[in-house]
Amino acid sequence: MKPQRFLAAAGFGSRRACEQLILAGRVTLNGQPLTFNMDIQPSDDVRVDGKPISAEDELVYIALNKPIGMISDRGIPHEQSALDLVRVPQRLFAVGRLDKDATGLLLLTNDGELSYRLTHPSFEHEKEYRVLVEGQPQDATLQRWREGVWLNGEMTAPAQVSIEKDEPSDGKTTIRRSRAQKDKRPGTIVDSDAGTWLRVVLHEGRKRQIKRVAKLLGHPVKQLIRIRIGTLHLGNLKQREWRHLSEAEVTALKG
Repeated sequence: MKPQRFLAAAGFGSRRACEQLILAGRVTLNGQPLTFNMDIQPSDDVRVDGKPISAEDELVYIALNKPIGMISDRGIPHEQSALDLVRVPQRLFAVGRLDKDATGLLLLTNDGELSYRLTHPSFEHEKEYRVLVEGQPQDATLQRWREGVWLNGEMTAPAQVSIEKDEPSDGKTTIRRSRAQKDKRPGTIVDSDAGTWLRVVLHEGRKRQIKRVAKLLGHPVKQLIRIRIGTLHLGNLKQREWRHLSEAEVTALKG
């Protein structure tokens, strides 16, 4: 088995993340530094940071509605991880992250090949969001977003952006204005009267792209919910709830 595929099956993230582990010299094969041209056999001793690892026999696919206040992965001290909400024996990772103050669909898996297909821009898998922004964007502003804007010297890819007439339903996502005015805790969700709900569909996923573009256009994001990754929809999952994907959903994601 190729090194990247083995590490992904062992739960160490996407192909890109596994390549970084190898390049950093953190992986050994039978006591020697692992290189990309090596093949791994079932009897081989593979270690990451000196700890033995093995590839998972069973691939797991889980949809989770990430709540506000949790990070999407692990590794940051004293931060609660959404991964801890799912109790399964396999070591899972999130396919595409959500910021701590964002909510919505996380796909958790130990399938590194699928993660690569869903996150690499060359495959053009869509990610759909419901976004509450400050103010009321004009048509010209939305058109600029659709066509792409300059971020750090690079043009963003075209996006689908439209105004939503109805508020999204996302468990405990929205609250009444009377409560929003009283509750000033960090991460408090505000009433949609304070801005405009947008539907945003992207093919690329630069870090905090939606927030950065919205701020650049003069309408900072107040709330962000991811509702779809490719063919997989958030559906009726409430925040903190999760479920296993059906065989049909996994097949559709891989198609």
